[in-house]
Amino acid sequence: MILTSLPQEVPVEDVVQQISVLDLLLKGGYMMVPILLLSLVGTYVFIERILTIKDAAKTPQAFMDNIKQMVLSGSITEATTLCQTTATPIARMVGKGIARIGNPLKNIEASIENVGKIEIYKLEKNLSLLATISGAAPMIGFLGTVTGMIQAFISIAQEEGAVSPKLLSSGIYEAMITTAAGLFVGILTYLAYNYLVTRVSKLIHGMEYTSIDFIDLLQEPQKA
Repeated sequence: MILTSLPQEVPVEDVVQQISVLDLLLKGGYMMVPILLLSLVGTYVFIERILTIKDAAKTPQAFMDNIKQMVLSGSITEATTLCQTTATPIARMVGKGIARIGNPLKNIEASIENVGKIEIYKLEKNLSLLATISGAAPMIGFLGTVTGMIQAFISIAQEEGAVSPKLLSSGIYEAMITTAAGLFVGILTYLAYNYLVTRVSKLIHGMEYTSIDFIDLLQEPQKA
């Protein structure tokens, strides 16, 4: 009886070549450059907006209580000074309303609303850029994949004889790198955009509530 020796098991590490993330990114081709730039821009906008929104939400809890006491007691100068030293959107809106005390209530309300629109514009600045990046990054990734596949098939067509499976697979996986990178950047940017929109919406709601509270305050009788 002839015994055939079984082949020894080859370690997986010897079969599969370890490829680092940096090597994969470099194999993605020139389309990785705009995707990388979009990721850097998106990261910068996200951090800058987070810091801006965080500073805008730092209105002290006792701010409106102090404003109410000052306005009802007739201490308009002290109330104006408090608004000027509190660098938040709510303080600027209330400060504009205090500066218009003595005018018709509709004029005061319009002045506060105008300042609120400016403050909302400042809070929402560059958020549309994040939305654009979340849509553009995957599209650029798909474009890189299409161009990479075209180049891979051109290389296959230029081969004489049988096509090497290694050549076919390497060309395809290198082309798919841009799609993965684009989707990765797009998903993260989309999540960042929705998070910032939620934070801004919460802050705007607080601004609207404070403006209504201030208008109600002006309709109360002031102390002599």
